[in-house]
Amino acid sequence: MKTPKEFLTEKVLLQVFKYLETNPEENMPKLLELVDKLDFGGDIAPQRAMIRRVLSDPENVWYKFIRDLWTKLDPEVWKTFFQNFVINATAVGFSQQNRNKEKYDCNIPWAILLDPTSACNLRCTGCWAAEYGHTQSMSFETLDSIITQGKALGTYVYLYTGGEPLVRKDDIIKLCEKHPDCQFLAFTNATLIDEKFADEMLRVKNFMPAMSIEGWEAENDARRGAGVYQKVLRAMDILKERKLPFGVSICYTSKNAEVVGSEEFIDFLIEKGALFAWLFTYMPVGVDAAPELLATAEQREFMYHQVRDFRTRKPIFFMDFFNDGEYVNGCIAGGRSYLHINSAGDIEPCAFIHYSDSNVYDHTLLEAYQRPMFMAYRRNQPFNDNKLRVCPLLDNPGRLAAMVDEAGAHSTDILNPEDVHDLAAKTVEVAEKWAPVADRLWKENREARARGEFHK
Repeated sequence: MKTPKEFLTEKVLLQVFKYLETNPEENMPKLLELVDKLDFGGDIAPQRAMIRRVLSDPENVWYKFIRDLWTKLDPEVWKTFFQNFVINATAVGFSQQNRNKEKYDCNIPWAILLDPTSACNLRCTGCWAAEYGHTQSMSFETLDSIITQGKALGTYVYLYTGGEPLVRKDDIIKLCEKHPDCQFLAFTNATLIDEKFADEMLRVKNFMPAMSIEGWEAENDARRGAGVYQKVLRAMDILKERKLPFGVSICYTSKNAEVVGSEEFIDFLIEKGALFAWLFTYMPVGVDAAPELLATAEQREFMYHQVRDFRTRKPIFFMDFFNDGEYVNGCIAGGRSYLHINSAGDIEPCAFIHYSDSNVYDHTLLEAYQRPMFMAYRRNQPFNDNKLRVCPLLDNPGRLAAMVDEAGAHSTDILNPEDVHDLAAKTVEVAEKWAPVADRLWKENREARARGEFHK
């Protein structure tokens, strides 16, 4: 239940949006005072600071990015996103999550990743889902129950993974309809996006895709299959024509880091209409993992610098899942900010950590958050004082194995359960090579903070 402060925050922000609609460029700077007054309890202090920096400078690329959303997006879709993401998930949701964290003494996530199905229409090299096949799916009723439970604790953002989540198009749209106060996103290969589904997106207004793309046609189709690249571009065109928001999901590997991190490629994505980019580095998870695809320390540093440079110049919102630990105080998994539920209902700390001690068919979400696996994450986060060595598997291999052993968690791999110590062994070499690079970058960041430059 919302508190009086949360009700007031929602009402004021809705009025703010109406105010902005009349003349966004003229009225954006006037929001600074309102933003400060709304954050009574300091729940969104970091977000306030970011908003203040953006709205204080009309020449800032992000000022222009926000201003242009009024012309790039369907107005009702943009309004729905503002209500669900800015108000429900952030301004109100953070407050609810913090109250419940204190009440229940456990992590409460800002977002939940769900696998509606293990089925996928592609067989991408090195992807665990390629081996799972059409073996598991969660029913509409189960998915609905997860979302209902999550909302009761303050979680309003739900991201579908898989498998290929759009195999379940009809149920995804039905969930959007049943939960109009939530923001939904899918990590998708985009090959199933057509005009009919785009029209459904336009109707429900609270769903957007992050399309997987791994470089130009040669790099992308080498891993994903011939013809996939052109299907992704076609999906982008369909959504852009309807003024629907979408982004991209980029997995950078030893084979494509220099391509996907190039200015030319990012400019191409912006031209196609992508508003955001989720960046992940390859993780060697699953029986058919390809450790040779692990990015080198040099490539990870390259991406680190490229993203920070692009953020000052490019009108596309970057989220670097591994290299942005310095902004979010380390690992965000284990329910600290997000968690993952696979197609069998196993409640996992992370999309890349396939170990669990709870299942949606045996435990409520709250019970899972209070069980040993998630509590081990809570006690151990952050996993390193250097927030550029964020991951308990990729950057600190022994930390994950210790938590799994402590919690008595089991492998959730469908076909070939993997001993956590065997998995950790795959990442020891890359972790050792990344450590000195990350330590150097962390020291440089500390010096930049002292000079007042880190805000960039």
